[in-house]
Amino acid sequence: MTCIKALAFAALTLLASVASAQDSAQQLRSIPLTAGMHVIQAEVAQTDRERAIGLMHRKTMPTNNGMLFVFEDAQPQCFWMRNTLLPLSIAFIADDGSIVNIADMKPLDETSHCSTKPVRFALEMNQGWFAKKGIKAGTKLKGQPFN
Repeated sequence: MTCIKALAFAALTLLASVASAQDSAQQLRSIPLTAGMHVIQAEVAQTDRERAIGLMHRKTMPTNNGMLFVFEDAQPQCFWMRNTLLPLSIAFIADDGSIVNIADMKPLDETSHCSTKPVRFALEMNQGWFAKKGIKAGTKLKGQPFN
């Protein structure tokens, strides 16, 4: 009888884990940003929970979509890719929308990628998106949070 209970508990735990992974991949509200002539649809992660989940467990992301992480205070910000399946590039952004630095991040990697100075914003896009568009440190993004 104990073995059956243990198996049932393990099955329920697994189902809860799968449901949690699916819930964590929910879409957040989205805002348009621009980088020169390029338009980005950015989901906004601004609560601790939203930032902690980020783009974890997602298998795909449309080409011009991304996730904008918004923090209360400008601080050095660091990101890693635990449970993130997509290769991403991250731009760390100053209050005026200027990109401070950009880093490429590998899926499922726990290496920290940090801003080179205190920032309140970080934008994750599919890996290589910034480079393909000629967007680099110093480029200014425009949109609601940077007005």
